Amino acid sequence: MIRILVFMSLFLLGETIKGQDPVIYLFPGLGSDERIFSEIRLDSNYKVVNISYPVPVKGASMKEYAIILSKQIDTTHDFYFIGVSIGGMFCCELAEILHPKKIIIISSAKCRKELPFRYRFQKNIPIYKLFPKKVIKFGARVLQPLVEPDRNKNKATFKSMLKNKNAALLKRSVNMIIRWDKKTYNGSIIHIHGTKDHTLPIRKIKPNIIVDKGSHMMTLTRAKEIEKILKSILLEK
Repeated sequence: MIRILVFMSLFLLGETIKGQDPVIYLFPGLGSDERIFSEIRLDSNYKVVNISYPVPVKGASMKEYAIILSKQIDTTHDFYFIGVSIGGMFCCELAEILHPKKIIIISSAKCRKELPFRYRFQKNIPIYKLFPKKVIKFGARVLQPLVEPDRNKNKATFKSMLKNKNAALLKRSVNMIIRWDKKTYNGSIIHIHGTKDHTLPIRKIKPNIIVDKGSHMMTLTRAKEIEKILKSILLEK
């Protein structure tokens, strides 16, 4: 009798695990939070989890930080990654240690070669280290609307997201990007990029899907177009 009960319990547990909805993990960008995805509605068959970013230890690499983020991911059932900007870079690092069903990155870079010169240059001449973290945060708040004017369509949201960012997180994340040494990337990564991305210009990028006149902020400013693309990708076997 006990054996039967144990067998039934294990069977029901297995059925429960198999029946769990697949999870989509969302990785926001450096100057944003989960609100960057707020206008995107994915299929209700998926459970959606927003990845949170703790302040990295000083000098942490992109790979080291990605390993810390991996603790937020349940690998016992199917899962997917969608990352924006630096969030996409974290996804590229995690692709080396985890095995998501799909990895989709938006307005991002897959390796060091896709970063613009201003980031690669500072690996040898780290000008950014001269500025206190509060100055870097202030500079981001001033420059963001100038570099990416498209964000003014959702001005209040973008201002709030950046205002709420921890200054140490911002500076140390910039350090991670500048020191990023990734030379290759997983060929299954699906990269969506806009032609008007001034933060990570498309001339350095090899995207799978190009959004005409899409900016670095298009996940929010052109959410319905991005939503349609994401749904199409997720439906593909």
